[in-house]
Amino acid sequence: MYIEVNGAPVYCYTGGKAFDAAKPTVVFIHGVLNDHSVWALQTRYMASHGWNVLAIDLPGHCRSGGDAPATVEDGADLIGALLDAAGVRSAALVGHSWGSLIAMEAAARLGDRITHLVLVGTAFPMKVSPALIEASATDPEKAMRMVNVFSRSTLAAPPSALGPGTWVFGAGMALGRKVLRSNPAVNVFQRGFIACDSYANGEAAMAQIACPVLFALGTHDQMTPPKAAQGLIKAARAAGKAVEVVHLPVGHNQMTEAPEETLAALREFLAR
Repeated sequence: MYIEVNGAPVYCYTGGKAFDAAKPTVVFIHGVLNDHSVWALQTRYMASHGWNVLAIDLPGHCRSGGDAPATVEDGADLIGALLDAAGVRSAALVGHSWGSLIAMEAAARLGDRITHLVLVGTAFPMKVSPALIEASATDPEKAMRMVNVFSRSTLAAPPSALGPGTWVFGAGMALGRKVLRSNPAVNVFQRGFIACDSYANGEAAMAQIACPVLFALGTHDQMTPPKAAQGLIKAARAAGKAVEVVHLPVGHNQMTEAPEETLAALREFLAR
């Protein structure tokens, strides 16, 4: 479905179920050069088990209009405006990679409106190599290949994610090309990388969050290795948050490389 936010249509995949603002709501936020489809298994399950699902395409990405966020803070503003536009008083936020930073910043700003925070493949600081930022602008195809090599720890997805025998490298490349082509006015690849690289408010945001936090980290993740999340984990614990850490034996695409395990961690955390 589409929700008008700040004068532009934002596409929200609802898991095939009608949206009902009276139900508990979970918002899924994708990473750089992704869209709502990366959450396929998790969104369908949650929508069929008592939750509203809003798996968004960020503005300027694929089906959503508006200007693509230039900073993590822009993305966080979008999440607050989305909840207001949808008539949702409180929600859980689930973010992957860049989306995890957006979810974290939004949770800090929205206070007790956020019931749970799930950070998948997160890191702070989330630095991106200058060579990769440059390639995302000058040779996006090369940069996409680099990202997919670094991101993947499997050759084929489990049956519950993309389907038996799916070539995950090829699927990742195809999705990246689709997202990049969807916005001829802005290079959303480079813009997303710069937003990740320049975000400086991670530990301060974590200290302001009022809800429990789940970290879902890939043990073979070369984009956001588990050690890069330790500062956030320590900050959350130091601030007295209820913190859970789950390590998944995959790379940076936890939702499709370990779909059942990612769903199980999410389901159990949201039930608490």
